[in-house]
Amino acid sequence: MDEALSLLRQDQWRLIDQSTTGILMPAIQSFAIDDTLCASVGAHLSPATARTWVHRDTVVLGIQDTKLPYLVEGLEFLRARGYTPIVRNSGGLAVVLDEGVLNISLVFPEKERGIDINRGYDAMWMLIREMFADFGKDIEAREIVGSYCPGSYDLSIGGKKFAGISQRRLRRGVAVQIYLSVENSGGKRAELIRDFYSHALKGERSKFVFPEVQPGVMASLSELFETPLAVQDIMLRLMLSLKRNGGLLYSGQLTPYEHELLPGYLSRIAERNAPLTKP
Repeated sequence: MDEALSLLRQDQWRLIDQSTTGILMPAIQSFAIDDTLCASVGAHLSPATARTWVHRDTVVLGIQDTKLPYLVEGLEFLRARGYTPIVRNSGGLAVVLDEGVLNISLVFPEKERGIDINRGYDAMWMLIREMFADFGKDIEAREIVGSYCPGSYDLSIGGKKFAGISQRRLRRGVAVQIYLSVENSGGKRAELIRDFYSHALKGERSKFVFPEVQPGVMASLSELFETPLAVQDIMLRLMLSLKRNGGLLYSGQLTPYEHELLPGYLSRIAERNAPLTKP
């Protein structure tokens, strides 16, 4: 855990807050921005960067989800419910984004000996535990069976998942990404993904394993802490934790160099999403 803590203790943190300004931005742009940040931070042209982002009703699919036997029917179901489906450029399975879900990306440079994958996950877990330490609840990192996009670093309280962590590695940069279910019902989000798989599988067996989603094992932080929390409340907690762990914390935006890189990464993820576009 000491090595994970050292990742959080950067000489400076640049914070790019798109939790409000990015709401109207297409979600594929967020994944392109994180790739851009990996390239610039990995090349030591930018400092370690924390980026926060929120998107309106979107279901982010993993690459494996595109192998569903009745994917078209599943996508039609999501669109009929008012959600925009996209495919991210990394692993994992379907997750829900909406205005009550805060995404945090921590982008680090790979040093000479690299960053072990678990070290990146542990750093994010430690950050989240510190952010909510005052509630006095144990935040565990373990797979929650029955959740959507299950993984060994599901974050949960009392067996109910409120967050999932993923990683993206590119050009000696590492982006550790987490979605935090902050407001409203975590179970309702799980019902959406459960019904998506029902439409996209139609009971067929598949060579890929998809989760049997059980809404009762997922919740939001507001539900788990029995306290109304908003995305902006979490932003304040994040800033305070980064300030405690790092040196200089400053608000920033993409640099001119990053703006030059962004269109290339955006075109790559747009190509991946072209098959999902409605005719």
